Amino acid sequence: MKKTIAALLSAAMLVALAAGCESKKEETESSTDATSAAVTDVTVATKDDASGKTFTVGFDAEFPPYGYQDDNGEYVGFDLDLAAEVCKRNGWELVKKPIDWDSKDLELGSGTIDCIWNGFTINGREDDYTWTEAYVDNSQVFVVAADSGIAKPADLAGKTVVVQADSSALAALTDEEDNDENLALAATFGELMEVADYNTAFMNLEAGAADAVAMDIGVAKYQIESRGDKFVILDDVLAAEEYGVGFKKGNTELRDTVQKTLNEMAEDGTFMKIAKEWKLEDSVVLGK
Repeated sequence: MKKTIAALLSAAMLVALAAGCESKKEETESSTDATSAAVTDVTVATKDDASGKTFTVGFDAEFPPYGYQDDNGEYVGFDLDLAAEVCKRNGWELVKKPIDWDSKDLELGSGTIDCIWNGFTINGREDDYTWTEAYVDNSQVFVVAADSGIAKPADLAGKTVVVQADSSALAALTDEEDNDENLALAATFGELMEVADYNTAFMNLEAGAADAVAMDIGVAKYQIESRGDKFVILDDVLAAEEYGVGFKKGNTELRDTVQKTLNEMAEDGTFMKIAKEWKLEDSVVLGK
């Protein structure tokens, strides 16, 4: 009798164990299915992002008024406002991505950003990117202390001139192609100093470590206005240039969409409204 009961109990335990294993198998299969579904969802989301629902703008966060970080830690600027309006009209999500300006080509080539939009000079780079039309007429100028006694570029002989690394001002002073006059001028400087950004350049100017800053006129006006009447812009222009939005070479589809939207903004007055908010209306060329 005891043997019979023991046998029955053993059988019952085997049945329960088998049922438990089957239950675990079902849970595992269910979990695997859910995981597969989640992976599929992530893949779809990534494809959606790549199709244009996000628009990632690469910019120099030290380049006011075109793009910079304000006192609240927010990324703001004329170009970022333009990009935001373009995204709004196309139903895109704007992603503002501050970049090291020296690494802009690597960022664009790797697909980390969709475009370079931050006071980006077309001149001399025409064949390196796929460009929108020029939207701002900009020039390279010299900024000096108001009491420096420097009145013209020739007065910079023997002086220290600061430029941002990989900037249009640097190119204007060092590019050997059809640039003999500027090369001759730069040869008279005591030193041509490269710095990472224009805030640093102005710190050097204020401290007396430099005598002049060569830079974009739009940025120069912004910096001078924010710092009082301590600095002036020399009348002689170092180089004339225009700004555009730069896309990876061959990316005409995205460029065309952005250009079409910018043209619409120019036609309905939105472009000029944004320019006036940043006191850049005199520099606008799009739609004129």
